[in-house]
Amino acid sequence: MSAARLRDPEHLYDGAALRALEAAATQQLGGDAFELMRRAGQAAWRELLRRWPQAQRIVVACGPGNNGGDGYVLARHAFDSGRDVCVVRLEAHAPRGGLAQRACEAYRDGGGRIERYDGALPAADVLVDALFGIGLSRAPDEPCGALIEAINAAPVPVLALDAPSGIDADSGSAPGRAIRAAATLQFIAAHAGLYTGDALDHVGALSLASLDVPGDVLAQVKPVAGCLRAEDLPTRFRPRPRNSHKGHSGHVLCIGGDAGKGGAVMLAAEAALRCGAGLVSVATRAAHVAALLARRPEAMVQAVESATVLPPLFRRADVLAVGPGLGEGEWGAALHAAALACGKPLVLDADALNLLARNAQSPPAGTVLTPHPGEAARLLGISGSEVQANRFAAAHLLCACFGCAVVLKGAGSVVAAPGELPQVIAAGNPGLAVGGTGDVLTGCVAALRAQGFSAFDAAATGALLHAVAGDLAAQAGGERGLLPSDLFEPLRRLVNP
Repeated sequence: MSAARLRDPEHLYDGAALRALEAAATQQLGGDAFELMRRAGQAAWRELLRRWPQAQRIVVACGPGNNGGDGYVLARHAFDSGRDVCVVRLEAHAPRGGLAQRACEAYRDGGGRIERYDGALPAADVLVDALFGIGLSRAPDEPCGALIEAINAAPVPVLALDAPSGIDADSGSAPGRAIRAAATLQFIAAHAGLYTGDALDHVGALSLASLDVPGDVLAQVKPVAGCLRAEDLPTRFRPRPRNSHKGHSGHVLCIGGDAGKGGAVMLAAEAALRCGAGLVSVATRAAHVAALLARRPEAMVQAVESATVLPPLFRRADVLAVGPGLGEGEWGAALHAAALACGKPLVLDADALNLLARNAQSPPAGTVLTPHPGEAARLLGISGSEVQANRFAAAHLLCACFGCAVVLKGAGSVVAAPGELPQVIAAGNPGLAVGGTGDVLTGCVAALRAQGFSAFDAAATGALLHAVAGDLAAQAGGERGLLPSDLFEPLRRLVNP
């Protein structure tokens, strides 16, 4: 199985790009910015009707800016359709811009009701969050936070317009209190921050209203990332030639498994086999050889008590997967140093990343790093919370520091490499948050690398493959109790579309 032509991913944009798109679209409309607001409010009303057609009581929480203006337009449509509608707002949230004022006046002049929020929300079947959208990148102040908490506490679904208020639509972080929506309708183009990190617990079901902005306008602005979904996976593989042999599919050498950690390197080795590597070797402690051969006789397991015996194994391998169960002691450090010096393509995970953070040795070109946020923090010399506050920035910084492809694992894994458009993995589930799943990812990426994928494509495809396999495994038995080894059967199916 070799690399296929890759389908272009869905594009994601940051706030600056979205504002540029809005300005370009307004110019194409002859300068009529209110037309975009009118379209946004109408699209939001249609989305509400599509999701909750029986809703009769609708409460719209409006902020002072254009997001609030979108909410007023929605409220006017709901009111004109005969629904019981109420706009609630904080005393300080009277419309400030001309567009929002115009939308508010149209709603009020048509007979719409506006109430000042006094600590209690009117009864509703659906709540609409039109407080800030993408316009807020800091923690909400106390009055706003109290309103957000009241909305979250209401026993009804919430529709967020453009972005859940309190979520940074560029980074995906929640610096303070934030709306937890049942659904979020994005306007014009997809927002990068809504696909990773904290945002995934707040956006609910994501959808997009283009507001009829034409493709040539979108082409004027560069995206900041792409988004890979399960449906993108089949396009990344093609059938093997009928006269293939094992040498055509690459040889992966997995290095790890210090005392008591043999399972980690075996998970990586079996994942490499299930993802199509033609040959898989394992260099590990002698104590693990018998157990590993009993578990997976297809792997060629070598007892390695000293780095001096590694060179012949290096020569036979195409790619090295280093780190699962490696440990950070003298044995692991010696094997790690030898692997980095051998000149072969590397996939580094777990203890190999911690050793990389501790030592000054640089990985060779073509290396793939697969850190979780804690490992990324150690590599960068910052805190884990700083990594999570802006996962895109952390991934970019790792690329800049090490010159490697990077899979920053977590909710909405971010894959980056020098000179490449970063990719966000829109798959995976909390069941993957268990020890050993990272070792499986290491094997996935190494197997693809051995089969001819570039470092970046192996990282992106391997991360997507791993996440989708996790989703299929969770569908079969639930997220809690999911084991890393549960991914092996779906991995095999997924690489054979």
